[in-house]
Amino acid sequence: MAQRLSVSYEKKPCYDIVFSQSFEGLWEELAELGASERRLCIVTDSNVDKLYGEEILNCISGKCLKAVKYVFPAGEEHKNLDTVKEVYKFLIAEGFDRKDMLLALGGGVVGDLTGFTAATYLRGIDFAQIPTTLLAQADSSVGGKTGVDFDAYKNMVGAFKMPRLVYMNPSVLKSLDDRQYFSGFAEVMKSALIKDAIFYEWLIEKMYEICERDPDTLEEMVMRSCSIKKLVVEKDPTEKGDRALLNLGHTIGHAIEKAKNFELFHGECVALGTVAAAYISWKKELLGMEEYYEIRDMFVPFCLPITVEDIDPEEILRLTKSDKKMEGGTIKFVLLKKIGKAVVDRTVTDEEILAAINEIYFSEEDAHE
Repeated sequence: MAQRLSVSYEKKPCYDIVFSQSFEGLWEELAELGASERRLCIVTDSNVDKLYGEEILNCISGKCLKAVKYVFPAGEEHKNLDTVKEVYKFLIAEGFDRKDMLLALGGGVVGDLTGFTAATYLRGIDFAQIPTTLLAQADSSVGGKTGVDFDAYKNMVGAFKMPRLVYMNPSVLKSLDDRQYFSGFAEVMKSALIKDAIFYEWLIEKMYEICERDPDTLEEMVMRSCSIKKLVVEKDPTEKGDRALLNLGHTIGHAIEKAKNFELFHGECVALGTVAAAYISWKKELLGMEEYYEIRDMFVPFCLPITVEDIDPEEILRLTKSDKKMEGGTIKFVLLKKIGKAVVDRTVTDEEILAAINEIYFSEEDAHE
Protein backbone atom coordinates (compact mmCIF):
# COMPACT_ATOMS: atom_id res chain seq x y z
CA MET A 1 0.00 0.00 0.00
CA ALA A 2 1.29 3.45 -0.95
CA GLN A 3 2.40 5.82 1.78
CA ARG A 4 1.91 9.57 1.44
CA LEU A 5 2.81 12.95 2.84
CA SER A 6 0.49 15.90 2.34
CA VAL A 7 2.15 19.26 1.62
CA SER A 8 0.31 22.46 2.49
CA TYR A 9 0.71 25.88 0.89
CA GLU A 10 -0.40 28.96 2.83
CA LYS A 11 -1.86 26.55 5.43
CA LYS A 12 -4.11 24.82 2.85
CA PRO A 13 -3.55 21.28 1.47
CA CYS A 14 -1.70 21.66 -1.82
CA TYR A 15 -0.42 18.29 -3.07
CA ASP A 16 0.45 14.79 -1.95
CA ILE A 17 3.83 13.08 -2.12
CA VAL A 18 3.00 9.43 -2.83
CA PHE A 19 5.51 6.63 -2.15
CA SER A 20 5.04 3.35 -4.02
CA GLN A 21 7.41 0.60 -5.19
CA SER A 22 5.84 0.58 -8.67
CA PHE A 23 4.01 2.82 -11.15
CA GLU A 24 0.82 0.78 -10.88
CA GLY A 25 -0.95 3.40 -8.75
CA LEU A 26 0.06 6.40 -10.87
CA TRP A 27 -3.07 6.60 -13.00
CA GLU A 28 -5.33 6.38 -9.96
CA GLU A 29 -3.52 9.37 -8.43
CA LEU A 30 -3.75 11.35 -11.68
CA ALA A 31 -7.43 10.45 -12.08
CA GLU A 32 -8.08 12.02 -8.68
CA LEU A 33 -6.83 15.27 -10.23
CA GLY A 34 -9.29 15.01 -13.14
CA ALA A 35 -6.74 13.64 -15.61
CA SER A 36 -9.40 11.72 -17.57
CA GLU A 37 -10.70 15.08 -18.85
CA ARG A 38 -7.29 16.49 -19.68
CA ARG A 39 -4.54 16.21 -22.25
CA LEU A 40 -1.34 14.90 -20.64
CA CYS A 41 2.20 15.46 -21.91
CA ILE A 42 5.10 13.48 -20.48
CA VAL A 43 8.26 15.60 -20.57
CA THR A 44 11.41 13.53 -20.18
CA ASP A 45 15.00 13.28 -21.36
CA SER A 46 16.62 10.83 -23.76
CA ASN A 47 18.11 8.69 -20.96
CA VAL A 48 14.98 8.32 -18.85
CA ASP A 49 12.78 7.83 -21.91
CA LYS A 50 14.59 4.58 -22.75
CA LEU A 51 13.91 3.23 -19.25
CA TYR A 52 10.42 4.42 -18.34
CA GLY A 53 8.97 6.56 -21.15
CA GLU A 54 6.84 3.87 -22.77
CA GLU A 55 5.76 2.44 -19.41
CA ILE A 56 4.35 5.78 -18.27
CA LEU A 57 2.84 6.49 -21.71
CA ASN A 58 1.07 3.11 -21.63
CA CYS A 59 -0.11 3.88 -18.09
CA ILE A 60 -2.05 6.96 -19.25
CA SER A 61 -2.89 6.20 -22.91
CA GLY A 62 -6.57 5.69 -23.62
CA LYS A 63 -7.57 7.03 -20.21
CA CYS A 64 -7.22 10.77 -20.82
CA LEU A 65 -8.20 13.08 -23.69
CA LYS A 66 -4.75 12.79 -25.23
CA ALA A 67 -1.42 11.30 -24.14
CA VAL A 68 1.81 12.51 -25.75
CA LYS A 69 5.50 12.56 -24.91
CA TYR A 70 8.20 15.17 -25.46
CA VAL A 71 11.82 13.97 -25.21
CA PHE A 72 14.80 16.34 -25.09
CA PRO A 73 18.52 15.43 -25.02
CA ALA A 74 19.81 14.47 -21.56
CA GLY A 75 22.26 16.75 -19.77
CA GLU A 76 22.47 19.95 -17.74
CA GLU A 77 23.55 21.81 -20.89
CA HIS A 78 19.98 21.40 -22.22
CA LYS A 79 18.35 22.91 -19.13
CA ASN A 80 17.85 26.28 -20.79
CA LEU A 81 15.34 28.59 -22.43
CA ASP A 82 15.99 27.08 -25.87
CA THR A 83 14.64 23.72 -24.68
CA VAL A 84 11.68 25.42 -22.99
CA LYS A 85 10.92 27.16 -26.29
CA GLU A 86 10.84 23.77 -28.06
CA VAL A 87 8.44 22.37 -25.44
CA TYR A 88 6.19 25.42 -25.95
CA LYS A 89 6.11 24.76 -29.71
CA PHE A 90 5.25 21.10 -29.14
CA LEU A 91 2.42 21.91 -26.71
CA ILE A 92 0.97 24.50 -29.08
CA ALA A 93 1.09 22.02 -31.99
CA GLU A 94 -0.62 19.37 -29.83
CA GLY A 95 -3.40 21.79 -28.83
CA PHE A 96 -2.65 21.98 -25.10
CA ASP A 97 -4.69 24.56 -23.20
CA ARG A 98 -4.77 25.82 -19.61
CA LYS A 99 -6.72 22.88 -18.22
CA ASP A 100 -4.16 20.32 -19.44
CA MET A 101 -1.20 18.89 -17.53
CA LEU A 102 2.52 18.14 -17.87
CA LEU A 103 4.20 15.11 -16.27
CA ALA A 104 7.87 15.61 -15.39
CA LEU A 105 9.47 12.17 -15.72
CA GLY A 106 13.14 12.26 -14.79
CA GLY A 107 15.73 13.79 -12.53
CA GLY A 108 16.32 17.32 -11.35
CA VAL A 109 16.93 18.78 -14.81
CA VAL A 110 13.65 17.38 -16.16
CA GLY A 111 11.70 18.40 -13.06
CA ASP A 112 13.05 21.96 -12.98
CA LEU A 113 12.58 22.52 -16.71
CA THR A 114 9.09 20.99 -16.85
CA GLY A 115 7.99 22.94 -13.78
CA PHE A 116 9.22 26.20 -15.31
CA THR A 117 7.44 25.38 -18.57
CA ALA A 118 4.23 24.67 -16.63
CA ALA A 119 4.58 27.94 -14.71
CA THR A 120 4.90 30.01 -17.88
CA TYR A 121 2.90 28.25 -20.63
CA LEU A 122 -0.40 30.14 -21.01
CA ARG A 123 0.46 31.86 -17.69
CA GLY A 124 0.43 28.53 -15.89
CA ILE A 125 -0.86 24.98 -16.31
CA ASP A 126 -0.77 22.05 -13.88
CA PHE A 127 2.10 19.62 -13.67
CA ALA A 128 3.05 16.52 -11.70
CA GLN A 129 6.49 15.31 -10.68
CA ILE A 130 7.56 11.69 -11.32
CA PRO A 131 11.19 11.83 -10.11
CA THR A 132 13.53 9.01 -11.16
CA THR A 133 16.83 9.98 -9.47
CA LEU A 134 17.72 10.07 -5.80
CA LEU A 135 18.52 13.78 -6.03
CA ALA A 136 15.08 14.51 -7.46
CA GLN A 137 13.22 12.20 -5.07
CA ALA A 138 14.98 13.41 -1.94
CA ASP A 139 15.06 17.09 -2.82
CA SER A 140 14.30 18.87 -6.08
CA SER A 141 10.84 17.43 -6.85
CA VAL A 142 9.39 18.78 -3.58
CA GLY A 143 8.75 22.44 -2.82
CA GLY A 144 7.77 24.06 -6.11
CA LYS A 145 11.09 25.62 -7.10
CA THR A 146 11.46 25.55 -10.88
CA GLY A 147 14.00 27.08 -13.21
CA VAL A 148 16.51 26.85 -16.01
CA ASP A 149 20.11 27.93 -16.44
CA PHE A 150 20.97 31.14 -18.28
CA ASP A 151 24.39 31.18 -19.94
CA ALA A 152 26.74 30.06 -17.13
CA TYR A 153 24.32 31.00 -14.35
CA LYS A 154 22.57 28.06 -12.75
CA ASN A 155 18.80 28.35 -12.18
CA MET A 156 19.00 32.08 -12.86
CA VAL A 157 15.57 32.12 -14.57
CA GLY A 158 12.76 30.50 -12.61
CA ALA A 159 9.45 30.61 -10.84
CA PHE A 160 7.73 29.10 -7.83
CA LYS A 161 5.16 26.62 -9.15
CA MET A 162 3.71 23.93 -6.92
CA PRO A 163 3.11 20.52 -8.52
CA ARG A 164 -0.30 18.89 -8.18
CA LEU A 165 1.30 15.55 -7.31
CA VAL A 166 4.72 14.06 -6.60
CA TYR A 167 4.80 10.31 -7.31
CA MET A 168 7.85 8.59 -5.83
CA ASN A 169 8.81 5.09 -6.96
CA PRO A 170 12.03 4.27 -5.06
CA SER A 171 12.46 0.99 -6.99
CA VAL A 172 13.68 3.02 -10.00
CA LEU A 173 16.77 4.04 -8.02
CA LYS A 174 18.17 0.57 -8.79
CA SER A 175 18.63 1.68 -12.41
CA LEU A 176 21.00 4.55 -11.54
CA ASP A 177 24.74 4.14 -11.97
CA ASP A 178 26.74 4.45 -8.77
CA ARG A 179 27.99 7.95 -9.42
CA GLN A 180 24.54 9.38 -10.08
CA TYR A 181 23.02 7.52 -7.13
CA PHE A 182 25.59 8.74 -4.62
CA SER A 183 25.42 12.25 -6.06
CA GLY A 184 21.79 12.30 -4.97
CA PHE A 185 22.77 11.13 -1.51
CA ALA A 186 24.53 14.46 -0.92
CA GLU A 187 21.11 16.15 -0.73
CA VAL A 188 19.92 13.52 1.76
CA MET A 189 22.94 14.18 3.97
CA LYS A 190 22.32 17.92 3.63
CA SER A 191 18.74 17.61 4.88
CA ALA A 192 19.91 15.70 7.96
CA LEU A 193 22.71 18.18 8.69
CA ILE A 194 20.44 21.22 8.61
CA LYS A 195 17.46 19.89 10.57
CA ASP A 196 17.67 16.38 12.01
CA ALA A 197 20.61 14.97 13.99
CA ILE A 198 18.66 11.74 14.64
CA PHE A 199 18.25 11.21 10.89
CA TYR A 200 21.98 11.87 10.47
CA GLU A 201 22.76 9.09 12.96
CA TRP A 202 20.28 6.81 11.15
CA LEU A 203 22.10 7.41 7.85
CA ILE A 204 25.38 6.32 9.42
CA GLU A 205 23.72 3.30 11.04
CA LYS A 206 22.13 2.28 7.71
CA MET A 207 25.28 2.92 5.66
CA TYR A 208 25.49 -0.66 4.32
CA GLU A 209 21.79 -0.84 3.37
CA ILE A 210 21.95 2.56 1.66
CA CYS A 211 25.02 1.61 -0.35
CA GLU A 212 23.39 -1.71 -1.30
CA ARG A 213 20.13 0.11 -2.20
CA ASP A 214 17.87 -1.97 0.03
CA PRO A 215 14.30 -1.09 -1.11
CA ASP A 216 12.75 -0.61 2.35
CA THR A 217 15.71 1.48 3.52
CA LEU A 218 15.56 3.67 0.40
CA GLU A 219 11.85 4.31 0.84
CA GLU A 220 12.32 5.31 4.49
CA MET A 221 15.34 7.45 3.63
CA VAL A 222 13.54 9.33 0.85
CA MET A 223 10.42 9.75 2.98
CA ARG A 224 12.40 11.17 5.91
CA SER A 225 14.31 13.54 3.64
CA CYS A 226 11.04 14.72 2.05
CA SER A 227 9.51 15.19 5.50
CA ILE A 228 12.30 17.63 6.39
CA LYS A 229 11.88 19.55 3.16
CA LYS A 230 8.08 19.58 3.58
CA LEU A 231 8.38 21.21 7.01
CA VAL A 232 10.80 23.83 5.70
CA VAL A 233 8.88 24.77 2.55
CA GLU A 234 5.51 24.86 4.31
CA LYS A 235 6.93 27.42 6.74
CA ASP A 236 8.62 29.44 3.99
CA PRO A 237 7.34 28.52 0.49
CA THR A 238 9.04 31.36 -1.41
CA GLU A 239 12.39 31.54 0.40
CA LYS A 240 11.92 34.65 2.50
CA GLY A 241 13.53 33.05 5.55
CA ASP A 242 14.12 29.47 6.74
CA ARG A 243 13.96 27.91 3.28
CA ALA A 244 17.39 29.39 2.60
CA LEU A 245 18.77 26.73 4.98
CA LEU A 246 18.19 24.18 2.20
CA ASN A 247 21.07 25.90 0.38
CA LEU A 248 23.73 24.43 2.68
CA GLY A 249 26.73 23.64 0.47
CA HIS A 250 25.21 25.26 -2.60
CA THR A 251 27.01 28.63 -2.74
CA ILE A 252 30.52 27.24 -3.17
CA GLY A 253 29.05 24.06 -4.72
CA HIS A 254 27.36 25.96 -7.56
CA ALA A 255 30.55 27.95 -8.16
CA ILE A 256 32.58 24.74 -8.51
CA GLU A 257 29.89 23.28 -10.77
CA LYS A 258 30.17 26.27 -13.11
CA ALA A 259 33.97 26.45 -12.99
CA LYS A 260 34.24 22.74 -13.86
CA ASN A 261 31.76 23.22 -16.72
CA PHE A 262 29.34 20.73 -15.11
CA GLU A 263 31.77 17.81 -15.40
CA LEU A 264 31.08 17.15 -11.71
CA PHE A 265 27.55 16.13 -10.74
CA HIS A 266 25.42 18.54 -8.73
CA GLY A 267 25.49 16.37 -5.61
CA GLU A 268 29.26 16.00 -5.79
CA CYS A 269 29.54 19.78 -5.80
CA VAL A 270 27.06 20.06 -2.92
CA ALA A 271 29.23 17.65 -0.92
CA LEU A 272 32.31 19.79 -1.60
CA GLY A 273 30.38 22.95 -0.74
CA THR A 274 29.09 21.40 2.48
CA VAL A 275 32.63 20.49 3.57
CA ALA A 276 33.65 24.08 2.85
CA ALA A 277 30.67 25.46 4.79
CA ALA A 278 31.45 23.16 7.73
CA TYR A 279 35.06 24.40 7.63
CA ILE A 280 33.90 28.04 7.83
CA SER A 281 31.56 27.03 10.67
CA TRP A 282 34.52 25.56 12.56
CA LYS A 283 36.73 28.58 11.96
CA LYS A 284 33.92 30.89 13.16
CA GLU A 285 33.70 28.72 16.31
CA LEU A 286 30.18 27.49 15.61
CA LEU A 287 31.31 23.87 15.20
CA GLY A 288 34.01 22.07 17.13
CA MET A 289 37.02 20.66 15.28
CA GLU A 290 35.88 17.06 15.82
CA GLU A 291 32.43 17.86 14.40
CA TYR A 292 33.99 19.42 11.31
CA TYR A 293 36.18 16.41 10.61
CA GLU A 294 33.32 13.99 11.24
CA ILE A 295 31.07 15.83 8.76
CA ARG A 296 33.86 15.97 6.19
CA ASP A 297 34.79 12.32 6.49
CA MET A 298 31.17 11.09 6.51
CA PHE A 299 30.86 11.81 2.77
CA VAL A 300 33.69 9.39 1.94
CA PRO A 301 31.91 6.03 2.54
CA PHE A 302 29.09 7.29 0.33
CA CYS A 303 31.52 7.78 -2.58
CA LEU A 304 31.33 11.58 -2.50
CA PRO A 305 34.35 13.87 -2.94
CA ILE A 306 35.80 16.00 -0.16
CA THR A 307 38.56 17.53 -2.31
CA VAL A 308 38.61 18.87 -5.87
CA GLU A 309 41.44 19.24 -8.39
CA ASP A 310 42.07 21.64 -11.28
CA ILE A 311 40.31 24.72 -9.97
CA ASP A 312 41.41 28.30 -9.42
CA PRO A 313 40.33 29.23 -5.87
CA GLU A 314 40.15 32.92 -6.82
CA GLU A 315 37.81 32.07 -9.73
CA ILE A 316 35.57 30.04 -7.40
CA LEU A 317 35.42 33.01 -5.02
CA ARG A 318 34.50 35.31 -7.92
CA LEU A 319 31.77 32.93 -9.09
CA THR A 320 30.17 32.91 -5.63
CA LYS A 321 29.46 36.61 -6.22
CA SER A 322 27.14 35.76 -9.13
CA ASP A 323 25.13 33.38 -6.95
CA LYS A 324 21.41 34.19 -6.97
CA LYS A 325 21.42 34.02 -3.15
CA MET A 326 23.27 37.35 -3.04
CA GLU A 327 21.25 40.01 -1.23
CA GLY A 328 22.31 43.65 -1.18
CA GLY A 329 25.82 42.66 -2.25
CA THR A 330 26.13 40.17 0.63
CA ILE A 331 26.05 36.38 0.37
CA LYS A 332 23.50 34.64 2.57
CA PHE A 333 25.82 31.83 3.63
CA VAL A 334 24.39 28.75 5.35
CA LEU A 335 26.55 27.52 8.23
CA LEU A 336 26.21 24.81 10.87
CA LYS A 337 25.94 25.48 14.61
CA LYS A 338 25.91 21.73 15.18
CA ILE A 339 24.81 18.60 13.35
CA GLY A 340 21.08 19.08 12.81
CA LYS A 341 21.12 22.88 13.29
CA ALA A 342 21.86 25.29 10.42
CA VAL A 343 21.83 29.10 10.40
CA VAL A 344 21.99 31.83 7.77
CA ASP A 345 25.06 34.03 8.21
CA ARG A 346 25.63 37.33 6.38
CA THR A 347 29.04 38.04 7.91
CA VAL A 348 31.18 35.52 5.99
CA THR A 349 34.15 37.36 4.47
CA ASP A 350 35.96 36.79 1.20
CA GLU A 351 39.00 35.67 3.20
CA GLU A 352 36.93 33.03 5.01
CA ILE A 353 35.41 31.77 1.76
CA LEU A 354 38.83 31.60 0.09
CA ALA A 355 40.28 29.70 3.07
CA ALA A 356 37.43 27.18 2.81
CA ILE A 357 37.97 26.76 -0.94
CA ASN A 358 41.66 26.15 -0.32
CA GLU A 359 40.73 23.56 2.31
CA ILE A 360 38.95 21.42 -0.32
CA TYR A 361 41.38 22.23 -3.16
CA PHE A 362 43.78 19.37 -3.95
CA SER A 363 46.66 21.05 -5.75
CA GLU A 364 49.76 19.71 -7.52
CA GLU A 365 51.78 20.71 -4.44
CA ASP A 366 49.55 18.46 -2.32
CA ALA A 367 50.15 15.56 -4.73
CA HIS A 368 53.91 15.86 -4.26
CA GLU A 369 53.87 16.03 -0.50
